[in-house]
Amino acid sequence: MDRPAAIFSDTVNLNGTVTQLSLLADGRLWWPEGGQRNLSIEKEVLGFTGDGPDIRLKTIVETEDGCCGGASRAKLVRNDVVFRPSSEETHRLWCQKLGEFIDSLGRPKRLFVFVNPFGGTKSAVIVFRDQVKPLLEDAQVQLTVQETKHQLHAKQVVQSLDFSKYDGIVCVSGDGILVEVVNGLLQRQDWDTAIKMPLGVVPAGTGNGMAKSLLDSVGDPCTVPNAVLAIIRGRKRKLDVATITQGETRFFSVLMLAWGLVADIDIESEKYRWMGSARIDFYALTRILHLRHYIGCLYFVPAPGFEAYGDPTSYPGSSNNKGSNSELIDEEPLKLQRLGYQGPEIDLENQSWRVLNGPFISVWLHNVAWGAENTKAAPDAKFSDGYLDLIITKNCPKLPLLSLMSDLNNGGHVKSPYVMYLKVKVLVLEPGPRLGDQEKEGIIDADGEVLARGKGSYQCEQKALMAYDKLQITVDQGLATIFSPI
Repeated sequence: MDRPAAIFSDTVNLNGTVTQLSLLADGRLWWPEGGQRNLSIEKEVLGFTGDGPDIRLKTIVETEDGCCGGASRAKLVRNDVVFRPSSEETHRLWCQKLGEFIDSLGRPKRLFVFVNPFGGTKSAVIVFRDQVKPLLEDAQVQLTVQETKHQLHAKQVVQSLDFSKYDGIVCVSGDGILVEVVNGLLQRQDWDTAIKMPLGVVPAGTGNGMAKSLLDSVGDPCTVPNAVLAIIRGRKRKLDVATITQGETRFFSVLMLAWGLVADIDIESEKYRWMGSARIDFYALTRILHLRHYIGCLYFVPAPGFEAYGDPTSYPGSSNNKGSNSELIDEEPLKLQRLGYQGPEIDLENQSWRVLNGPFISVWLHNVAWGAENTKAAPDAKFSDGYLDLIITKNCPKLPLLSLMSDLNNGGHVKSPYVMYLKVKVLVLEPGPRLGDQEKEGIIDADGEVLARGKGSYQCEQKALMAYDKLQITVDQGLATIFSPI
């Protein structure tokens, strides 16, 4: 293959060897040392500095990392490539040409970074210091760093942030801080411009579902360097946002909503947090052995191709309940909420509604493929298709249900005859009590946080944003923007 034309070429001293270094029109740095050598500025060059007579390229390259009995995998490694141009004039020209090419890539130059010191294994501060910050500094990104001090701190910060000072917001955490940021942006008076701010996620929490979904979509492992590199490169994609509504109360979701088995495992297993990650598997087994079924109804508008699910019905109406009888988690005045985003404008009355009646073992609604790094809940989910993926289990014997749970790591559970998997435009969830025990209700979990606690449920005395009552979920296609590896 012919080499593209050179934008600039110079005889340089590179790693102690005099060679011809060329900046090619396709954005590669090429030199013939030890055979043809290439560096892609877009993919491998983070930034550069002019160190006296030398130019130091800050690069990140893939190397084969031998591990676990000789198996190898690609690993990203930081590396400096230093060369000395032939003269002061060519030094100036090199800096000019490299700077112009990097600027043309549209990379972010100023980022506001949230670091959550409380999430997951509480390692986010170390992850930021040792892995995230060095890469961003190599890319010459100006950073404003905010450690979150309490729940909803990130949401409060973005509600008054001056966006003219930044090219993006980065969350070094699990998924919780990203969700707070999205809710904060959409409750601003200028939400329609605020939500266009690109958002970045770096996995440093328990779930990391968004980071896993983004990186897995291009076959990259869910690692901190891969996530940071996606942010540095500045590529973006649109992301659907779901609006969960109950009366005047709204919650904006970018990941998932769960009711039944999955929500019970996620929330109730907190009592076994001392077990570490094993608590999920342990409590899943406990819940399957003592299986609960929940009475309730699902009303939905199916996406094209999924009209055969459920029975025809009319729009069930939305709840006028304005929240639970406990205090709201977020005591923000309803007046402020009305100033913000109200949800997508949909003529709900004139839709082709369907209904599925319980009892249900599990109801799971997903916006992205992965709920956590080891949970591929919705393998067909897309980031901005305007639909939510609905995964329902109604009747399933315990042994097949155990098998289903073990298939979650690869998405194989959706192939089970006991699972219904469809896409919907709108969902109205009408939750009810446990089958056989009218005094015990369930938990509704949205993006890893408790949205509603029914009577007799785990820690039902604690605050919740909504009541355990009918709620409506709509989706706005591509409302948010997220830094992405593609």
